[in-house]
Amino acid sequence: MGSTYGKIFKIATFGESHGSGIGVIIEGCPAGVTFNNEFIQSELTRRKPGQSRITTQRKEADEFEVLSGVFEGKTTGTPIAMLIRNEDQRSKDYSHIAAQYRPSHADYTYQAKYGVRDYRGGGRSSARETAARVAAGAVAKTLLNDQKVTVSAYVSQVGTMKLEKEYGALNLALTETNDVRCPDLEMAQQMFDYIDSVRKSGDSVGGVVSCVIKGVPAGWGEPVFDKLHAELGKAMLSINAVKGFEYGSGFAGVELLGSQHNDAFFTDESGQVHTRTNHSGGIQGGISNGEDIYFKVAFKPVATIMQDQESIDQDGNIAIVQGKGRHDPCVVPRAVPIVEAMAALVLADFYLRNKSSKA
Repeated sequence: MGSTYGKIFKIATFGESHGSGIGVIIEGCPAGVTFNNEFIQSELTRRKPGQSRITTQRKEADEFEVLSGVFEGKTTGTPIAMLIRNEDQRSKDYSHIAAQYRPSHADYTYQAKYGVRDYRGGGRSSARETAARVAAGAVAKTLLNDQKVTVSAYVSQVGTMKLEKEYGALNLALTETNDVRCPDLEMAQQMFDYIDSVRKSGDSVGGVVSCVIKGVPAGWGEPVFDKLHAELGKAMLSINAVKGFEYGSGFAGVELLGSQHNDAFFTDESGQVHTRTNHSGGIQGGISNGEDIYFKVAFKPVATIMQDQESIDQDGNIAIVQGKGRHDPCVVPRAVPIVEAMAALVLADFYLRNKSSKA
């Protein structure tokens, strides 16, 4: 219930923030796909905590174990199971909120739904769960790479500090050269300093992760309810702390006239169909048109701050929630590989669905 995603390339994640571990089961991955342990580990390392002083100082190696579905470096076509053990839980850091509802957390809603909740780091609602998605996303990326499809995300905004350049004017190879994961190095340093100052004040700040997908041919996606952009939106909005999703021209498109917004078709010298502009974001009618797919994902400020906040306890009494524990002052630097992973999972599923729909 709510822990699975996909129609053909399907994943199910399990585990809690302070349990023994977290993991994922992948079904539907074709046999014979290269299972690159080093690449999967490198993707998990990009997401793991403790990367710099502007991320949570929880120390997790995030090393994964393969339990099934892989033989001699290739997928077997059977379910792939991967486990990531938790090593640095400090459950005592959360004992003070066992009976309190933290502002903007899932404490109250989980209690309302289940009648019980794991208060240790948020349990199942913790962003720790996303490590399992990144592991599965790395497998999906490998499948997509065989089809010459690449997924690249980067931080484009922190608070009010926003990159004004479009992705085509950026060198995305620079994304991984700094702790913020912003490809504009001058802006990256400014963002780092700002996040660090927010951290020192005991507060948090939100931001935006932009993503570009190249190499998707025309024809991926489904009509009506399973539109490609709708599934991308669902995938992104399933990530912890996400508050917004827009693709293509997004909300800015409402300021244009139809004559300005329409993407005119033309045929290039090799006979390939393209559009002269790409306000559609590579998707029309819910189906890819062969152009770059691009979108933005908005993340709220992290809910846990190192300041006392007024709330209530489970009996309805006023309570002061103390800011304790180890938390990110800004989630977007570590969210970059999560956004890429979820995009890859969506595309891997649509790639296989497109294959199965052809005569």
